[in-house]
Amino acid sequence: MENHEPNEWFADQSIATAVDDSVLGTGLTTRHLEAFGRKVTTTAGHLIGPLSDPAIGSHYQNAISDIHRELRRPTVQRRILALAQTTPTDLVRSRLSTSEIQSRALSSLPAELLKNIPEDTSTYSLFQGFKASLPDPSNEHRKSHRRRSSRGQRLLGEAERGNALPQSVGGLKKERQILHHRMEMMNIRKNMCSAEIHEIDNKVTNLTNMRKIVLDRLAGLEMDEADLDHALVELENKLEDLGEEMGEAAAIETTPKLGGHNDEAISEDAGAEESFMSESIYQKLPSPRSRKHRTIKKRSMAILHEHFEPGTVIKEIQAHNDLITAIDFDSPFGTMVSAALDDTVRVWDLNAGRCLGFLEGHHASVRCLQVEDNIVATGSMDASIRLWDLSRAQYAPRNNSRVDKDNEEEEDDGLSYANPEDAPPPPLSSSMADCPLFTLEAHVDEVTALHFRGNTLLSGSADKTLRQWDLATGRCVQTLDVLWAAAQASASVAAGTNTQWRPTGRLPDASADFVGALQCFDAALACGTADGIIRLWDLRSGQVHRSLVGHTGPITCLQFDDVHLVTGSLDRSIRIWDLRTGSIYDAFAYDNAITSMMFDTRRIVCAAGESVVKIHDKTDGHHWDCGAGVSAEVDGTMPAIIERVRVRDGYLIEGRKDGMIGVWAC
Repeated sequence: MENHEPNEWFADQSIATAVDDSVLGTGLTTRHLEAFGRKVTTTAGHLIGPLSDPAIGSHYQNAISDIHRELRRPTVQRRILALAQTTPTDLVRSRLSTSEIQSRALSSLPAELLKNIPEDTSTYSLFQGFKASLPDPSNEHRKSHRRRSSRGQRLLGEAERGNALPQSVGGLKKERQILHHRMEMMNIRKNMCSAEIHEIDNKVTNLTNMRKIVLDRLAGLEMDEADLDHALVELENKLEDLGEEMGEAAAIETTPKLGGHNDEAISEDAGAEESFMSESIYQKLPSPRSRKHRTIKKRSMAILHEHFEPGTVIKEIQAHNDLITAIDFDSPFGTMVSAALDDTVRVWDLNAGRCLGFLEGHHASVRCLQVEDNIVATGSMDASIRLWDLSRAQYAPRNNSRVDKDNEEEEDDGLSYANPEDAPPPPLSSSMADCPLFTLEAHVDEVTALHFRGNTLLSGSADKTLRQWDLATGRCVQTLDVLWAAAQASASVAAGTNTQWRPTGRLPDASADFVGALQCFDAALACGTADGIIRLWDLRSGQVHRSLVGHTGPITCLQFDDVHLVTGSLDRSIRIWDLRTGSIYDAFAYDNAITSMMFDTRRIVCAAGESVVKIHDKTDGHHWDCGAGVSAEVDGTMPAIIERVRVRDGYLIEGRKDGMIGVWAC
């Protein structure tokens, strides 16, 4: 703090009397205020520093004396009080300088900001807290003294203190005073820590509320984004259709210009073609236009589920009235297709949580299906496989939360009833009438597994065969007989010509699907059957390249990547195989049979005959449960057993025996 002489103050007073522009007409100028500010300006070091230094002590005392002397004047007190009570509006209208107006305006806080200030639970002032945070000099002195003194010096000091009893009592009292001071400082620190914890809790609560607001905003943006995606798909489809119509019109216009002799040649070629292929066979082949399908990918991916806590329920839908047999979806908050034993296949908008339509054409329940972009493949108990193009659907995505109340009855699909029997039958929707592409019919028994990639589709059936289909032509190009391959393997083992086959001696389970699961990638095909063996096929030669033996029950699900193959079986286990060596890399045992399994980049999820989904985190090896059954003990209601699971990027969908479908973040 600077110390100014009294003559400087009186000099300022004399100058101020000659100045007419005083503050608020009180005669107090800005120079008076600046001089007064310099008088009272000091630092924490001057206030709490030791007074051993005569320069600092005299400086502080002189400054305080000057302040008290000035404040004894009644006129100065009234002027300072008048300035403190001045509002920002009066300051703006006055003749103060710009810096003073800005300082006074910043010091005035509105009531809205004052309401958000958390309450201070500390009973100590900021100055006391600052003082308590300083290191204790007595404690440091004792530590240094103990480091310097030796054992002999301590004994000598004790002997001297024993001879002088009054000095020993005084030393103990001083020590007691120091300990009391330290105890007081410790209490201050504890109170400060407690107040800081309360402040942090308040901040966490405020941030949690802000996070919920931002999550709601993100959910609204993704819903609008889904609507824009659908609008773009419709526009691109219309542009493509217009381009085809213009091309056909141009071809019709150019055809008559070829000449008469060419017309005769064309008619002769047409007659030759009709004679080469009978009319009945020609009618059974799908037309090029019916085989054509569009695969329009989404422009963006949903990220809302990534910000939920693992195990958070996103949505629960009463999708069917019977056991869910197959489910799949294209992307988080995208399109889902579900099938059940009620002989229906439904298309769902996961963003809005409502049914968009029905895929009608099968004569029995669908046992397996796959969704890839806009294409859906379904395999049914009627021994047929059908392909659908969802981009041809004539529907507009709707959101239940944005539907007007006047239209709720018209848009109800009958799936929101607590008792499904009380619901009216769903209306026959024609929105999916243009979706069928073609039907693949070659199996003679129900189709239990399928997988397609690109223009190649593989299917497995209860007729104990695997069939390879070319989706460009819609024809079966190869048939693989599993029993024949098993017989060949047994013969090779018996002859001693092939040592890689390991017969199990087990008979297939008649109650399980003969072909439980399969997956293909280019020319590689992995197939799991009821005898518990996983066979790896080479589609170029149609031969089994390797068989993996380890399961003791029928295979129900499998999936592989570049290195590992994960399989689930009715023997209540999941096994991870190393495709490079053909050996078991890891295995997990459960209490019930595994009916469905899938993995993504981080986790393996499976349905193990319980009301929860069993999840294994591959990054840290953690096992945990997700689903409605986790909180069943608290609610007192037990959900149905989960039969099917699908997961992509932490977005989990599970289908239950009662037709309910749950969507979770995992």
